[in-house]
Amino acid sequence: MKVIHHIRDRFPPIILLLALLSAFPPLATDMYLPALPLLQREWQAPLVAINLTLVTFFMAYCGFLLIYGPLSDRYGRRPPLLFGVGLFIVSCLICGLSQSAGMMTLGRVLQGAGAAAASAIVFAVCKDLFTGQQRQRVFIQIGVIVATAPMIAPMLGAWIIKLFSWRWIFLLQAVLGTIALIGVWCMAESRKEETPPSFGEVASSYFRLLRNRRYIVLLLTLACTCVPIFAFIGGSADLYITQFGYDEQQFGYFFGFNSLAFVLAPLTFSRLARRFATIRIMPFAFLGMFCASLLLLCPWIQQPWRLTLSMFLLTFCFSLCRPAGNNLILEQVDRDTGAASSLMVFSYFMIGALSMWFFSLNWNDKIGVLGWMGVVSVACTLLLWQLVKRRLGPVSG
Repeated sequence: MKVIHHIRDRFPPIILLLALLSAFPPLATDMYLPALPLLQREWQAPLVAINLTLVTFFMAYCGFLLIYGPLSDRYGRRPPLLFGVGLFIVSCLICGLSQSAGMMTLGRVLQGAGAAAASAIVFAVCKDLFTGQQRQRVFIQIGVIVATAPMIAPMLGAWIIKLFSWRWIFLLQAVLGTIALIGVWCMAESRKEETPPSFGEVASSYFRLLRNRRYIVLLLTLACTCVPIFAFIGGSADLYITQFGYDEQQFGYFFGFNSLAFVLAPLTFSRLARRFATIRIMPFAFLGMFCASLLLLCPWIQQPWRLTLSMFLLTFCFSLCRPAGNNLILEQVDRDTGAASSLMVFSYFMIGALSMWFFSLNWNDKIGVLGWMGVVSVACTLLLWQLVKRRLGPVSG
């Protein structure tokens, strides 16, 4: 009983709900990864066609992010959340009943459209309810909980495939979506603004954000770091199962080990943030990502450890700067919070989707390509960070 009370005190129900909503993208993606080679064989489809079910999910996800954010500023957070989560549940059932790559792609497009509501509005709800350092702590709490999704999801998906069928993966996702729908229905509206913005103000919100130099430069700085992470997520099943010859369960363990970095990094950041300023921690995280990308290019490190250990370090450093980075970005806006949150997540996942597509091409040395993707993208991040400090002056947050 004491343990239950401790968990409830440390993670209030609203935090658990926001974490579940934030986990929709990794749950919808990582739980499904072990099934990709299986579907390729079952439907006799090329790898590019199967990977299209990943890419189209993120493309639809990104497009609808830009819609839900302004709608939440106009109508409140709950109505678009209820619609999006409901669409997510229906799309899970469509995916589970799919008989071809085309039908699966359609289901995944709808799944991405539904999941976008959760991701777009979670950060806006956080800014509605919390301020400053309190919000940063909430981001860390959510990050710790959400980090368990990519760690557990592929292992869970692999065992579901072994014991039942890949179709049960989407049934489980529908159940989780139903739990989230009940939570949103019971959630109080967080937007306190008495007079909602007009349609003209909502429509012009993105134009105002594009004129906010601090917001845009910080957004680009953090978005570049997504390139090697998303490329690895999209190509990991092909690397471990097809190239290295491991089965679905073994792949789940490798991917789960990598995802452990998502758990450890926010916990490490929370301790470092007590002693060091956020803007002093982030450059070290960027340098860590750069060094990890270089390790991917070292031919004298034996596989699969070159890929596994390098990606663990890269993922750890990526996650170390993520909560603080999100908070810094949102600190640069005083209005259009929903649109700012949507544009932020849109940028991350659009760059991620393009990275997945690029990495899925028929490269001879995919691990080398992954390393160079990391080196180039993180080098851009380091250059942009210098611009943030020198040209834009002190960054608040």
